Amino acid sequence: KADGGKFGKTEEGNVWLDPRYTSPYKFYQFWINVSDEDAEKYIKTFTFLNKNEIDNITRDHVKAPHERMLQKTLAREVTTLVHSKEDYEAAVEASQILFGKSTKESLQTIREDMFLSVFEGVPQFSIGKDKKNSSVMDLLSVHTAIFSSKGELKRMVQGGGLMINKQKVEDTETQIDQNDFINGKYLLVQKGKKNYYLITLQN
Repeated sequence: KADGGKFGKTEEGNVWLDPRYTSPYKFYQFWINVSDEDAEKYIKTFTFLNKNEIDNITRDHVKAPHERMLQKTLAREVTTLVHSKEDYEAAVEASQILFGKSTKESLQTIREDMFLSVFEGVPQFSIGKDKKNSSVMDLLSVHTAIFSSKGELKRMVQGGGLMINKQKVEDTETQIDQNDFINGKYLLVQKGKKNYYLITLQN
């Protein structure tokens, strides 16, 4: 790597070719997040693109580095080669939905394995089916420990900082039911800008 760090490491550990150890989504994210300098080097080493193609991509990248053409091309080529075109497309779609403007409906379109891969490592809570029809207040401060108190939850909602399935919560008494669970069993809670939680509905 350009910064002298060991190649093939993420914050979570090694990058593996085997999807049992590094999911296609995390594999794709590794390549899309490399530096410009590393991307220019890796695209020559890990893809089958010819010199003219690489030169053209590099030229386009230099003109608009914020578009990250080198990284996008690198991630596409290597993820497709190691996994499949379908896995690459699913990883791109998941990234666009999760990090762009999305809705509950668009979250429902993400493959379950990809969805779970994206949120691997975030705090998770399980609830019984008898708790699925609950108010936001009860679900997040009583049935789970996402909020330590009802007061904390109220302040977060008043400040516009609580989202469920990428939709802002306006009222703590909003009712959650079976239809709100992604794939019938997952509820994505976002507390502030970066804190995600996953609530799983038990069978």
